[in-house]
Amino acid sequence: MGPRGKHSPSSLPVPTGGSCLLLLFCLHLGTSCPQSCQCPDLAGAVAVQCSARDLQEIPQDIPANAVLLKLDANRIARVPNGAFQHLSQLRELDLSRNAIETIGPAAFSGLAGGLRLLDLSHNRIRRVPKDALGQLSAKVRLAHNPLHCECALQEALWELKLDPDSVDDIACHSSEQEEFVGKPLIQALDAGVSFCSVQHKTTDVAMLATMFGWFAMVIAYVVYYVRQNQEDARRHLEYLKSLPSAPAAKDALSPAP
Repeated sequence: MGPRGKHSPSSLPVPTGGSCLLLLFCLHLGTSCPQSCQCPDLAGAVAVQCSARDLQEIPQDIPANAVLLKLDANRIARVPNGAFQHLSQLRELDLSRNAIETIGPAAFSGLAGGLRLLDLSHNRIRRVPKDALGQLSAKVRLAHNPLHCECALQEALWELKLDPDSVDDIACHSSEQEEFVGKPLIQALDAGVSFCSVQHKTTDVAMLATMFGWFAMVIAYVVYYVRQNQEDARRHLEYLKSLPSAPAAKDALSPAP
């Protein structure tokens, strides 16, 4: 019997088939590719091609070293918070030609420093999420979306770096000012149109109407109060007139016998 604590080579544990598979899975986790997508290697970086794959949501197993992610021409309807937070090396994100209506306020968290292009064109976006896009330094494409032209949209666009090649295709699908429906938004803004001034005017009118309503209520109360006091005074006077005159005063004036 050999010394305690030493083992012969034949007694060392050998990885089973299941352990080997688990080890291989862990080694390749960082370079996994979403099902039905293609992930060609570009000099140590990865381009993830998921175009036209009939996807309804953003894949969860996108490689962390991806620099290009194409999710265009799918059926994605929403971009949830933190959908790309592990993709710190991502430079280009294509979400065009989907059915996106909702974008979470933290949908693009983790991409602010490196992302260079974000394509959201040809979707169903009505209102631009200022919290989600305001921190990005990337060029943003928003053309061919049913945007509602209002003050919130104008304020959001002030903070975005719009792609100059597609900015002329951003149009008002609906608007608080009907004369701009169907017209390019940038042309209206360049002409000095301010959707925020319309909102401020609407707010001022609403405030004026509220103040007038309160003033009318006060006047109505004062009129009611005065009329009520006049009626009470009239009734009190009629009551006094109806009282019989006192004979004591007449007797006091008659001479003594």
